Order: sequence, then C-alpha cells, then structure tokens
Amino acid sequence: MTFDMWLTLGILAAALVLFVTEWVRMDIVALGVVITLMLTGLLTVDEALAGFSNNAVITIVALFIVGGAIVQTGLARVLGGQILRIAGNSQARLTIVIMLAAALLSGFMSNTGVVAVLLPAVVSLANEAKIPPSKLLLPLAYGSLLGGVATIIGTPPNIIVTDIMRDAGFQPFGFFSFLPVGVVFTAIGITYMLVAGRRLLPAHQPHREVQRVDSPQELLDLYRLPDNLYRLRVRQKSPMVGQTVVESGLGARFNISALEVLRRAPAQTVARVGDQRLVLESDSQERIYAVADVILQPDDILIVQGDGRDVQHAAASLNLAIQPAAADDHESLIAEEVGIAEVILPPRSSVIGKTLAELKFGSVYNLTVLDIRRAGEDGRLSLKDTRLAFGDTLLVLGEWKNIMELKERRRDFIVMGEPEALAGLPARKKAPVVLVVLLMMVVLMVTGLVPLATASLLAALLIVLTGCLSMDEAYESIDWKSIVLIAGMLPLATALEKVGLVNLIAESMTNMLGDQGPLLIMAGFYLLTAVFTQVLSNTATAVLVGPIALATAARLGLQPHAFVMAVAVAASMALASPMSTPGNTLVMSAGNYSFSDYVKNGVPLILLCMVAALLVLPLLFPM
Repeated sequence: MTFDMWLTLGILAAALVLFVTEWVRMDIVALGVVITLMLTGLLTVDEALAGFSNNAVITIVALFIVGGAIVQTGLARVLGGQILRIAGNSQARLTIVIMLAAALLSGFMSNTGVVAVLLPAVVSLANEAKIPPSKLLLPLAYGSLLGGVATIIGTPPNIIVTDIMRDAGFQPFGFFSFLPVGVVFTAIGITYMLVAGRRLLPAHQPHREVQRVDSPQELLDLYRLPDNLYRLRVRQKSPMVGQTVVESGLGARFNISALEVLRRAPAQTVARVGDQRLVLESDSQERIYAVADVILQPDDILIVQGDGRDVQHAAASLNLAIQPAAADDHESLIAEEVGIAEVILPPRSSVIGKTLAELKFGSVYNLTVLDIRRAGEDGRLSLKDTRLAFGDTLLVLGEWKNIMELKERRRDFIVMGEPEALAGLPARKKAPVVLVVLLMMVVLMVTGLVPLATASLLAALLIVLTGCLSMDEAYESIDWKSIVLIAGMLPLATALEKVGLVNLIAESMTNMLGDQGPLLIMAGFYLLTAVFTQVLSNTATAVLVGPIALATAARLGLQPHAFVMAVAVAASMALASPMSTPGNTLVMSAGNYSFSDYVKNGVPLILLCMVAALLVLPLLFPM
C-alpha cells in the first residue's frame, strides 16, 4: 500500500462516516471531497471537477426537470388515480394493483415522488375496503423501489453504472436493459407481499387519519379548522397596534396561530380642486396573509386559529374584540397563491427536539404551523411548548412557493401530496404536453437515435419551451443537493482507480473468492451494495462499488455487465430501514410502522431478489 492509497482511503473513510452520521450535509461532504482531492494532489483540478460535466450528472439534471413537470402538471396524480381505480376491495388485489402502479410510475420519476402522490389515495382505498393501511403502505414503498430498477432513468444508480461501462469502453446498457430484472424483482415483491406479507405486515390502525386525505379542503375539515377559527379586531388602544404578528406574541404567549389580516382597502382620491380632495371610501377589505413582518393597524381584523379559551385570554390581555368567524373564512385559506399542506419530520431532521418558538418557524420558513399530530397522542399538542419528534406531522399554512421550498429541505421535512400541482401553475391542460414529451424522450432512448444525455436535455428544453414549466420552476425542480453529491463522489471513484485501490480491492476479491466461481463474487458485490444502501445514498454506493465490480470481472477474464448490473440493482434495495429512503419514511408514520417491520419484511425480500439476480443476470449477460 502506497501513501497515496492510504490517503485516498482516509478521505473515503471520512466521507463515509460523515454520510452515515449526517453531522454535515451530504452535498457539503461531497464538495469537501473534491477540494481535498485537489489540495492533496491526488487529482488534478480538471480531474477533480470532471464530475460536474459528467454525462450521468447532466442526464440526471435534465430528468429532474422532466420529473418535476410530471408532478407539477398533475400528470402523475392522473395516471396513478386511473390505475388505482381498478384496485377493488380485496387485500390481495389492492396489493397487486398498488405495487404495479408504484412500479410503473417509478420507472419514469423518483420513488419518493411516487409514494407522495399515491399515498393519500392508497390510505383512502384501505379505509373504504376496511383494511388496515399498514397492510398496503409498505408494499407501496417497496413497489416504488423495485419498479425503479426497470428502466435506465428509473433511478440514478442505473445511469451511473451505464456511464461507468461506457467510460471503460464496454457496450453501455440500453433503456430497457434493466427491464427483465425490474419485472422479475417486482413480481417477486408482489408475490412475497401476498404470501409472507399477510403474516409479517402489522395490522396497525393508525393513531391518526391525517394521511387519508388528498386535498387541502379535506385537510381543513379533518383538522376542524372551520370550528377553530375566530376573528379578532384590533382596537385603537390595543398594544398590538404598530407591532408585527410575531411581536404581538399571539403564538408564543397564547398558543394562537394568526392566519390572515383583513384590512379596509385604502381610500381613493377621485377628484381634486385646489387643496380640496374628493375621497371615495371603500367598504371592501383586502386579505393579507399574516406573515411574520405584517405590521398591524387599528381596526385590522385577524383571522386566527386556536382553542376558544386561548382566544378569549388573548382578547382580554391585548384589548381585542372577538367576532365569530365568517362562513367563508376557511375557504380563503386555500387559493392559487396560498394553501395548506402536511409535513412529516424524518428521523435525522435538525428540527427534532426543538419547539416552534426556538426554531422561529414563522420567521425562518414564512409559514404558520396550525397543528401538530403525533402517533399515540389523541389530544391537541401545544404549538408553544411541544418539542418536535421523529414522525410528527405538521399542518402548515402559507404561500405555495414557501411550502414547496420545504421540499428542498429533504433532510428536515417531507412534504405530503403535490403542492406544485395544487398551486395551479402551470395549468393542468399542460399534462398532455408533458406526456407527449415523455413518450418522445423514451422513444429516442429506446431506439438509440441520440445519446441518453441528449434525449433527456432535449426533453427538458421542450418542457420549458412549451410552458409546462417556467425556467425558474425548472431550476427549482432540480435536486441540487443530489447533483452536487453525485458530481463530488465521481472524482473520488476516479482517485480510487488512479492510485490503484480499485485494482487492489479487485485483486483481493479475486484471490479470496475467485476459486468459488463468479456467482459467489457477484453475490458478494450484491450484498455489499445492499448493506451500504441502507445507510448511504444509493447513488454514492453505486459510484463507489461499481468500478470495483467492473475491475474484478476484468481480472477474472469475464464480461463485466452482469457484475455491474448486480451493483446497480442492489443499490435500489433500500428495503430494510425507514431511514434509507424518503419513500420509506413517508409511509412509516401513516402505517404506524416500527423499525422492526422494515427489517423483517425487507431483509428476506433483499435476499430473494439476490437469488433472482444471480439466476437472471448470467442469462441476460453471459460472462
């Protein structure tokens, strides 16, 4: 082992520790890796930065835009709804249809997006069929992971390994090269859930029914907002005059959420004669969303939400007049610009253990938390004193753009449903255009008329040119954290190869397992990847293990396609942990699952898929 080898291993080990512990954001770790490789001289500047111009990275950027349009125009919801219509009421039929629907959609969009889109409908189907949602939600998450294996664009590892093969001078995988494996995996997953899942899946009734709804209007009814709304008029001598909503202390002192401010429209001057003006007073009111910095004026009417006793206490303390809420007050909470959504806290969220006041939630995120729901808690939790926990569901109110910004903070929040589509921009009529563009992209990829990156970039450009997304919306649909992560880890793989570690590890694998035959070596790579993907991102795992599998096959004098594809499909086997992928986290709270539910269902399925991969891959790609 040379000094450069030890140094590269040290950088790799440090990166893995930071990835697992998440002491530092993954994209920052990736950038740190790039800079360290340059500073240590392990890679030249051009080599270290090559990841940002890599074909796979560019392709994934474009696919994020296409996937964003699929969700934002409501196409995903329409396709998923049409498929689920045939589900029926039996648990077996529901399981089959749900997993097939998830698998089909995840072949063209992220598995997290698929789960978020289908989850409300699946819970509604479960309720109608009088089946515990826990019997169907884990199959939904698993179907989205298994179906992503089926196409080259279904999951980033498939794109990564295709690029690895191309760079090594081998025939790259085609669009449907993964299809047989994806079909077999999905069939195994469905069969497993029909046979073993009946016994292994818990029959939990959720402590709350939040997840069964799929529209903001239903959320309003579910959280009883029409019953909890009040109007408070700011009197002339109220201490709130001249204060902002935050300074007034409604939330911090009285556990009340200010939703809107109704303010008389300003008078208009319609004529002027000398120093005299003819002023037209207006009886109309303008509605102002109660963001943290709105300064209150005399006679402003605050629409607030909270317990009646708290509202009375606030009115007495702050010299406010209580008025009953108008019949249409709750309707104004949902519009093209403003709405409500549910947000789930994932296990490593930085907000866990803190109160909303400590987070300054309203000021930082420009959103109002209306309620906190927690599994096992039937009563209303205090918005003032409750310390947030993993699995908590927050009902937030605010501008759609601010709700959608939470989707970019995937480490801290998982936003339920489709706020992009609910915001009304772009119009639903663009969904057919997106479908045509998607089909065109698939045809170009299948026929090989243009390279993968070219087809995806062309599709992304057409998405923007046809008005399905604006350019700003296209940028917003890209998960830049994932892009930086991929672009930063690719140079580390280059460094491993450059200093000779890839060949050294491949030689060690060959010496240890070479006499046992290629299938055992392939099984070793599959298991190694499957273990890594439970704690690391699937993309990072494919980037690191893929080149080693290719080099090992070369040392054995074998064609590498089966080995490399084994790594790619194993990277999608994030089945044994609720923390391995956001899709698993999404269903955890809704199905009231425990960590052990994932382990006892996921581990056997991972092993069954490994056996299938060992049988199918050598037939598809003779070694």
